[in-house]
Amino acid sequence: MSHLKTKKNAGLIKTSILAAAFTVCSFNLHAALPVNSAAPSFNADASLAGKSFAFSLDKALKKGPVVLYFFPVAFSSGCTLEAHAFAEASDAFNAKGATVFGITSGNVEKIKEFSEQECRNKFAVIADPGAKIAKRYDSLMTTKDNKVLSNRTSYVIAPDHKILLAYTDANPEKHIEKTMEAVTQWHKNKK
Repeated sequence: MSHLKTKKNAGLIKTSILAAAFTVCSFNLHAALPVNSAAPSFNADASLAGKSFAFSLDKALKKGPVVLYFFPVAFSSGCTLEAHAFAEASDAFNAKGATVFGITSGNVEKIKEFSEQECRNKFAVIADPGAKIAKRYDSLMTTKDNKVLSNRTSYVIAPDHKILLAYTDANPEKHIEKTMEAVTQWHKNKK
């Protein structure tokens, strides 16, 4: 009986590994812009607390560093988790002089609602229809059905447009930690 359980467990493990490999291979990821390179300027429609406004990266950087995080689709489970975590950390980012902005190419017609409900009115969400900004930031993802979306990539951009951090990971959990480390380091160096 023990031999059968071991064989069954080995089969389950093999199936799990294959499923994980298929999931990873079911879309193509593109690399992020390198650290120390210049972040491209852009203007786009955005929403904060359900209110629309015209976003300008140049204008935002005049206030301090920008945490710009790309996410695939508004209201998906991973993107909602990430929005909640960034909302909880927004005050800590603001205390260090940084401002958080989310940006998505998926469900752009819902960014007003997303900025209220999931971002909890703490930070703005930028619409990127057609993933044009994501392309300039080398933050694209092609799904298995050939849909092009913004990849889950976080940047910390200094006021001089220098990229301090570029972090890509499909798992949303580490993005807040990594961006906070970069902002904290920038804040310490500024003093």
